[in-house]
Amino acid sequence: MSQLYYQTHDNSSYRDRIPLRIVRAESELSALEKAYLGAVEKGDYASVKQALEEAEIYFRININCIDPLGRTALLIAIENENLEIIELLLSYNVYVGDALLHAIRKEVVGAVELLLNHKKPRGEKKVPPILLDKQFSDFTPDITPIILAAHTNNYEIIKLLVQRGVSIPQPHAVRCNCVECVSSSDVDSLRHSRSRLNIYKALASPSLIALSSEDPFLTAFQLSWELGELSTVENEFKSEYEELSHTCKQFAKDLLDQTRSSKELEIILNYRDDIDPLLDDSTNDLARLKLAIKYCQKEFVAQPNCQQLLASRWYDEFPGWRRRHWAGKLITCIFIGLLFPLLSIFYLFSPKCSYGLFIRKPFIKFICHTASYLTFLFLLLLASQHIASGQKDFQGPPPTTVEWMILPWVLGFIWTEIKQMWDSGFKDYIDDWWNLMDFIMNSLYLATISLKMVAYAKYSGQKPRDTWEMWHPTLIAEALFAIANIFSSLRLICLFTANSHLGPLQISLGRMLLDILKFLFIYCLVLLAFANGLNQLYFYYVDEGLPCYGVRCLQQNNAFSTLFQTLQSLFWSIFGLISLHVTNVKPDHKFTEFVGSTMFGTYNVISLVVLLNMLIAMMNNSYQHIADHADIEWKFARTKLWMSYFEEGGTLPSPFNILPSPKSVFYLFGWIKTHFFKRTSIKRLETFETLGRRAADNNLVKRYVAAMIRDAKTEEGLTEENFKELKQDISSFRYEVLGMMKGKLQGEGVTGNVLGSTLAYPGNCFIILPNSLLMSHNRS
Repeated sequence: MSQLYYQTHDNSSYRDRIPLRIVRAESELSALEKAYLGAVEKGDYASVKQALEEAEIYFRININCIDPLGRTALLIAIENENLEIIELLLSYNVYVGDALLHAIRKEVVGAVELLLNHKKPRGEKKVPPILLDKQFSDFTPDITPIILAAHTNNYEIIKLLVQRGVSIPQPHAVRCNCVECVSSSDVDSLRHSRSRLNIYKALASPSLIALSSEDPFLTAFQLSWELGELSTVENEFKSEYEELSHTCKQFAKDLLDQTRSSKELEIILNYRDDIDPLLDDSTNDLARLKLAIKYCQKEFVAQPNCQQLLASRWYDEFPGWRRRHWAGKLITCIFIGLLFPLLSIFYLFSPKCSYGLFIRKPFIKFICHTASYLTFLFLLLLASQHIASGQKDFQGPPPTTVEWMILPWVLGFIWTEIKQMWDSGFKDYIDDWWNLMDFIMNSLYLATISLKMVAYAKYSGQKPRDTWEMWHPTLIAEALFAIANIFSSLRLICLFTANSHLGPLQISLGRMLLDILKFLFIYCLVLLAFANGLNQLYFYYVDEGLPCYGVRCLQQNNAFSTLFQTLQSLFWSIFGLISLHVTNVKPDHKFTEFVGSTMFGTYNVISLVVLLNMLIAMMNNSYQHIADHADIEWKFARTKLWMSYFEEGGTLPSPFNILPSPKSVFYLFGWIKTHFFKRTSIKRLETFETLGRRAADNNLVKRYVAAMIRDAKTEEGLTEENFKELKQDISSFRYEVLGMMKGKLQGEGVTGNVLGSTLAYPGNCFIILPNSLLMSHNRS
């Protein structure tokens, strides 16, 4: 009974099983070919050589046969890093194929050198068809040896290839519409994008940049910026491009880490490639650092060596400033700030005197400009107090004493912005959001002044303000002046960057403003959708007989009568300023009231619960990002602030900068003298600076490469590859010893199987050779 049960159970299980069969069979290997590949795997040099010799004579095996994993004997030797067998196989003209790429991927430098020196024979041996089919290759056609070597970032292999004059194709711009790009994208868009990514991944290799670039800093800057732009266009590979961009930035920072002295650091930071021999030497001051700021190289700018040099220049007149007590710093700043009018007057009449040179120092210039701006804010505060209150009913009031005092500051701010736009260019000017804020602030002040002039010329005498028209010039001027005061006060936040505590907070605030702009786009869509629906529902219930209707009335009514009123009602409802009775209608239409209340409630749920919490999460994420990189973000922002005061121009603060000075005449003569009498000497100076920069760059690259190789060896440790290599070496040594013993025993007339366990000696002596290297030898 039990036997019948098991038999029935087995038959049932057999019927439920899926029969299997081989549908893609590989080519079967002969016993000799298996032994041949096994000898290569074990590192048996003698057996491999014997098999190759027999293949030359008897043709019993195909030396290009492949194992079930698709590997030839040459690929097996490369994986095992057995250079002796690789050299042996190449001497017998085995099929090379993608062996060089495999050697590069495995980073076997010796194998790469052997394959590069190997000359391809005229007549190839028999090659299996699968090896000739590129569809079964491990590498796509766009992967060349130098690209793959750059992907591995192996300095030695890249050097071997570059010495042989290899090249990398120049990637086209992502928006390129040339015939080649269009046709390639139409044929296979995936391969086209992957090919561009592979090229950029090679170009971003630190070893390749260090080895082949004449100016590695400039190459890293430009490449990281280009990769950042690509990450915004090629969204499918955004993370890959961002990682490559970060690699280039980190390379520039690591390269700067190798500087050992201030002299060397100054040579690096002061060099510029587009140097004009007709320019004054001062224009080249920290040119490379300015380039790093332009390309947003935050890691490079925040590098400690770079920051130390900037700090020493910033506190030029106060070398021990950072070691002073905070109270002493505050008193010093206040004292210098109070003296800024006197220092400005000295600089106007004698820029080369001691006081004139004192105010040109970056830190002193910063204090004077800050004191000037604080004075301007104090005047705005006085203007807002309306000391001349008797003029409030004048339609065209004349300017007050405080307003006359504010006017020079406004003109000075406008002149400063014009000079900054002229020096930096319009594109660089608008890239800074603070410049846009200054432009808006100055525009508001200009509009205020213009409207006050129009009101003063058009209107005269007093008239009750209640009777003024809605678009009265004086009313508009007062409104614009109030808005300009807000921008002027908020502009002070820019100075927070100089402080290590307030700086990260100011940067976080800027990031949060971007999050608010993104949030407003979605919120405006939701607001417009519900406003359209509510206005459509309540449009038919407008009561035209009411003297006041809308959300601004004492008794809110007809809040959804027009689209504009509906938008206002929904917006102010977020702050709880709208009553629920606005959804009621005068007729007894309960269904309409129910739908209106439901729509109004749904809007509040979406705006308050969903969107508002989403905004909080976005702002928290931005703040956390800044907090995680607070040191780099703050140092980069502080450096931008410092660099604006390192420039030669813009020494005097407002309003002293609008006054003409003898310095302008002096600079005019200096410009003529430089252009017409010192051209040769400046060119010679440029040559010396270029040679010094190249020597400094070469030293940095050598130190970087040495440190990279040293760190790679330190971090490598013991890995599975090390154990495989050790196993291969032991196996090769074993077969080498066995070969030597076999030759010795044959020379003494010994018979037997070398690979066996026992060999007979004349005179009853024997030797045991197991597969290990342990040997027992007895003689009698």
